[in-house]
Amino acid sequence: MLDVAIYDRLLGTAATISEPLRAAIASVGLIEIAPPSHRSLAERLFVEVVNQQLSTKAALTIWTRVEAVAVAQRVAPRDLFVPGFEALLRACGVSANKVRALQAIRAAEEAGLLGLELAALPHAERSGALCRIRGVGPWTADMAGIFHFLDPDIWPAGDVAAVGVLRRLTGIDDTVATAAQFAPYRSILARYMWRSRDATSAAA
Repeated sequence: MLDVAIYDRLLGTAATISEPLRAAIASVGLIEIAPPSHRSLAERLFVEVVNQQLSTKAALTIWTRVEAVAVAQRVAPRDLFVPGFEALLRACGVSANKVRALQAIRAAEEAGLLGLELAALPHAERSGALCRIRGVGPWTADMAGIFHFLDPDIWPAGDVAAVGVLRRLTGIDDTVATAAQFAPYRSILARYMWRSRDATSAAA
C-alpha cells in the first residue's frame, strides 16, 4: 500500500494546482503499488511492445492469442520470438514491426543487455540503453521503469491516457511542468491518472 505520507504530499501538491486534480486523487484514495508482474525485464518489454499504440483491450486480445499459440506449440511465448514464427505471430495480430521488435528484445536478453545491473541505473540512462533496442522507445522504457523497476519518479510524457487526464483535471497543456511539481513521485502521479481514467470509464 502507498505510504500515507506520500499520499498526503500528493494531495497537498495537487491542491496548489487544481481542485479537480486534488479531488480525483482523493477519490481514488490510497493505492497499492504491486510488485513486478513479470519475472524478467524481457518479459515486461514483450508485453509493452504489444501494448504500443493499442487500447488495453486490443493489446490483451492479441497477447492472449500469442499465449494460446505458444501453448499449442508447447513452448513459452518468448520461444516464438525467433525467426520461423513470424507468420504465426502475424496471424495473432502482431504487426510486422512489432514482430521484429520482439525478436530484437529476445536477442538483447541473450546478449546480456537486459541484466540486473539496469536496476541500479538512473531512469534516463536506463531508458537510453533500452531505446537502443529495435522497437523500444521512450514510452516502452517508461512503462518498464514504472512497472518493472518500480521507479517512483517517472512522468510518462508519451502516454496519451496519463497526459490527457492530467490536462483535463488541471486545464494546463504542459504536463511535464505540472508533473515536475510532484517530484520525486511522478510515477505515483501517473498511476493516479490511470486509476482516475479507469474510474471515470467504469462510471460511464
